[in-house]
Amino acid sequence: MTLTLYTATAAVFLILDAIMLTLVMKPLFSRHIGPLLAEPIRIAPAALFYLAYIAGLVYLVSLPALKTGAPLLLPALVIGLMAYGTYEFTSWSVMRDWHWTMVATDVAWGGFLTAFSAWAGVTITRMIHG
Repeated sequence: MTLTLYTATAAVFLILDAIMLTLVMKPLFSRHIGPLLAEPIRIAPAALFYLAYIAGLVYLVSLPALKTGAPLLLPALVIGLMAYGTYEFTSWSVMRDWHWTMVATDVAWGGFLTAFSAWAGVTITRMIHG
């Protein structure tokens, strides 16, 4: 059941984030900090982040929600806002060309993406395992 939960959550998270990164975030970041962007992106650090982030989300929010009916959406939203906010607000405070639109867009996306992925992972796991 835990493997199903992790896999379902990861699939939803990765598919949606790939779409958002391609259509919204890359053009936004390119406009403001284009020369600083790595080409091509470094896959290993990105994979490490995704694996760990989704594991933390499953452990802290999704498993308790699945097993005991603990709250799901608000805790996942808070984790997403905190994680993406930490990155964005730190970058904005120390990087000259970081723009507030990058902060607002990425933080809002991180909160939504994390909450939706947690909900979807739990929902899919319940459908599969009854």
